[in-house]
Amino acid sequence: MTIRSDRPVPPWTLAVAAMISVQLGAALSVGLVESVGPGGAAWMRLMAGAGMFIAFFRPRLSSVRRQDLPGLIGLGVATGLTSIALLAAIERIPLGSAIAIQFLGPLTVAAVRAHSKRAIAWPLLALMGVVLVTQPWQNTIDFAGVVFAAFAGLGWGIYIVLTQHVGGRFDGIRGLSFTIPIAAITAAAFGIPQAAGSITLPGIAAALGLAALVPVIPCALDLIVLRRMKPTAFGTLMALEPAIALVLGLLILNQVPKTMQLIGILIVVVAAVGAQGEGESHLAA
Repeated sequence: MTIRSDRPVPPWTLAVAAMISVQLGAALSVGLVESVGPGGAAWMRLMAGAGMFIAFFRPRLSSVRRQDLPGLIGLGVATGLTSIALLAAIERIPLGSAIAIQFLGPLTVAAVRAHSKRAIAWPLLALMGVVLVTQPWQNTIDFAGVVFAAFAGLGWGIYIVLTQHVGGRFDGIRGLSFTIPIAAITAAAFGIPQAAGSITLPGIAAALGLAALVPVIPCALDLIVLRRMKPTAFGTLMALEPAIALVLGLLILNQVPKTMQLIGILIVVVAAVGAQGEGESHLAA
C-alpha cells in the first residue's frame, strides 16, 4: 500500500539542507584549495556549477530584460568574490571561526532592515563573540584570514539581498543559470592565474563533485526558501550556520575548538536569533 502526501516540504528543512551543503562543501574543498589555491578552487567549482545550470535550464539571453541586468550581474559578482574570500579564509583559520566572522554580514543586514537603533546591539554582541572566537590577544591569530572572512561576510550580506531580488524576477531557479556563470567569470580573474599548471584530472573530478554541494544545491534551495519564508525567519535559521561549521570542522578537518571559541560561537548564534527577532517585532509594530 502506497502512502502519498501532497504536503509541500517545509521551507525550514530546505534552509537547513542548504546550510549543511554549504559548510560540507567548504570543509571538503580544503584539499582542492591546497592544490590550486582558493581562487582556483572557487573558479573550478563555479565553472562546474555554471555548466550544470546551463545544461539543465538552457538559459536564453532574450528572456533577460534590461532592468534585470544590475541584479543578475551584482549577484553573480557577489557570489564569485564571496566564494574566493571564504576559501581564502578557511585556508588560514578554522572553518568555525571563518563562518562566525562571515556571519557579521547577514547580521548587519538584519539590523539595518529592523530600522531600529536598538537592533544595532545585536551585531555588536556578535562582534564580541567573534573576538572570543579569534582571540586577538594571542599571537596565533591570522589577520589575513580574519580579513578574508570579513570580506566574505560583506559579500554574504549582499548575496542575501540580491537573491531575494533576482528570485522575484525569474520563475523557479532559472535566474541562477545567469548568475552562476557570471560568478565563474568573476572568479576566473583570480582563479586562472592561481590554478594554471596545477589542474589535474582528479582535481577536475573533485570540482565537479564539490560544485553540487556549492553552489548548485544551496543556491537553488536559498532561492526557493526565500520565496516561501519570511526573511526574519530565514535569518533566524541561518544562526545555525556557525554551529554547523564548527561541527563539520571538527568531524572532517579535526579542528578542535577551545572553550572560549565555543562560547564565542554561541554568542554569535544568540545575536543572530536576537537580530531576526528584532526585525520581526518591528514588522509587527
